[in-house]
Amino acid sequence: MARSDSTHQQAAERAFETDCAHFGEDAIVQGGGATPPIHQSSTFIYPNAEAFERRRTGDTPYPDYTRAGNPTTAILEAKLARLEKGAWARCFGSGMGAITAAINAVTHAGAHVVAVRQCYGPTYDYLTTYLERFGVETTFVNSCDPADFIAAIRDNTRLIYLESPTSGHFEVPAIEPITAAARRRKIVTIFDNSWATPYFQTPLEMGCDLIVHSATKYIGGHSDLVAGAVIGRDKRLCKRIMREAELLGATLDPFAAWLLIRGLRTLAVRMEHVQRSGLEIARMLEAHPKVLNVSHPGLESHPQHTLAKKQLRGYASLFSIRLREQSRQATYRFIDRLKLFQIGVSWGGHESLVVGGSLFSLDPADPDWIIRLYVGLESTADLIDDIEQALEG
Repeated sequence: MARSDSTHQQAAERAFETDCAHFGEDAIVQGGGATPPIHQSSTFIYPNAEAFERRRTGDTPYPDYTRAGNPTTAILEAKLARLEKGAWARCFGSGMGAITAAINAVTHAGAHVVAVRQCYGPTYDYLTTYLERFGVETTFVNSCDPADFIAAIRDNTRLIYLESPTSGHFEVPAIEPITAAARRRKIVTIFDNSWATPYFQTPLEMGCDLIVHSATKYIGGHSDLVAGAVIGRDKRLCKRIMREAELLGATLDPFAAWLLIRGLRTLAVRMEHVQRSGLEIARMLEAHPKVLNVSHPGLESHPQHTLAKKQLRGYASLFSIRLREQSRQATYRFIDRLKLFQIGVSWGGHESLVVGGSLFSLDPADPDWIIRLYVGLESTADLIDDIEQALEG
């Protein structure tokens, strides 16, 4: 677990891009290397018995065992804590490893959770099919109105789980009124910031307690690793997250941590590119006669566009559309005709992706034929040509 409280890490405030490149690193300590070494070691040697004993209190500069901490991973965690305006970060072997650790750390048998209905599918499954076995009940709020989240709070509510924008539907719940209400009631808020990344949004500054990431997505950026992260400020929550990580063992391996450090170095450049490309493609689709609507918070037509401008500093390139012909046949025909947009889950890498069908429908008996597009790093003009030929078909 890396904390952003060392002398080196208390450097003057610098630009996001600079912190991505340099924060938490020391070329001299790294043996002069422009990139840090990969500490591909399961265990670490202590210089003496006293230092080994002090590891129990955490009062030691030495790592213990890679399940609990690793020097390569510590550099990554320091960077993520800095970028998210947090005090600490813990990395995991997957986004769901991070999400479940964060949820487990703040709930208990008999607790109640309030969650946004359009959350990430596996998160929804965990809150229902898994946690229900331990008597944890979740109320899902199908709304962007803070009053509806506040109304769902009970005496035993311990957690409010948020995404903004939401998965598939890309709605934008207001964050600050919800977190303010949660703080008054001593309820923890967890926020999945995978869509916006800290480049476009820092929810800790809006009152959230814990940030979770599927670092597989934009942070990794190359579709070659699976990882997750939890970031926060509260020391008590830090200890709980660390406990979850050590006991459940969803540890990020050092090589994946090194790849994530590499991904962070180009995060700002990539996010600027996908923002421009995604908005241009979304506007083209919005004007197309065969498209019913486009759900992209950066469009003026989006119901929460004004709020999105307030909460976000920019827009990621994952959004959804509905064709004017709402049917399985039309949806599949469009998807199958795409050539540069490949059919696949996840997003945030170099390649453009598409999924669709009834995947994002809230009512399986009444499918909502939503198509989710991820705009990658290819030429915007080529991607537009690909979409246009698919729509003509």
